[in-house]
Amino acid sequence: MPNHYLKWVYLIALSLLWGSSFILIKKGLEGLTPIQLGAVRVLITGLFLSAIGFKKAKQIKQKQWFWIAISGFIGTLFPSILFAYAETEIDSAIASILNSTVPLLALIVGITFFGAMFNKQQFWGVLVGLLGSALLIFAGASLNPGQNYWYALLPVIASLMYAFNANIIKSYLQDISALGIATGSFIVLIPFAFGLLLATNFFNAENLSNAVVQESLYYVLVLALLGTALAKIIFNRLIQLSNPVFSTSVTYLIPVVALFWGILDGESFNLYQLGAGGIILLGVYLSNRKRKLKKT
Repeated sequence: MPNHYLKWVYLIALSLLWGSSFILIKKGLEGLTPIQLGAVRVLITGLFLSAIGFKKAKQIKQKQWFWIAISGFIGTLFPSILFAYAETEIDSAIASILNSTVPLLALIVGITFFGAMFNKQQFWGVLVGLLGSALLIFAGASLNPGQNYWYALLPVIASLMYAFNANIIKSYLQDISALGIATGSFIVLIPFAFGLLLATNFFNAENLSNAVVQESLYYVLVLALLGTALAKIIFNRLIQLSNPVFSTSVTYLIPVVALFWGILDGESFNLYQLGAGGIILLGVYLSNRKRKLKKT
């Protein structure tokens, strides 16, 4: 299939995988702490990818391992924990909408740190999108006084990390296969994830025999294999086929999938939040409509 069509297939597949991740995180938190959830997610994914992609990882050059490690931490481990912490206080659907700031932040990061250029329309798109994010946070805080909406800043921080990661992959890891990037980054993360689980007493026999913990681990297993391992490979390949802003535009569709799951799970969502989410997506649309991401 030509790359022009293949990148759209990847984009839709990613929206389904990542859009379902937020409800899986919510379910996983019923028996795990945010740190445990993030660490288990990384550990399972790392072991799986090591089994299928070790040969690809061996092709990574020594000088590239620095960027592979950075990609692992800011593209997976830290965001996984931040989103888990966020969903202890805010709904999964809200977290997914805040995740929609990734393309806007990818554009800002590309311009500021990677020499990308943009036009006036993209500038307004960034402003509109960030305004929508602020409105979404304020609307949620006023309509859900029982939730601590300072936690809504955590998905924004995680999204900024995703934005840096997308630009790093495009700028420094373009010649490595998507499976190689994913496998290499998780090989780096495995000992850190294992250490976090030891520090939180996760491997205690009483903890592992708990029925709630076991059910949560099932959700995290699905999250790790589909929402992390498979999705990470697809995302890395999508960046190589297109560019960081197009690749992160998967966040157009993620909230639709996440909202569907959230409503099925009984989450409330009102017109104010819907309007703020629409403003974010409008900003993403404007910033992507006429892209100029040439190197200076």
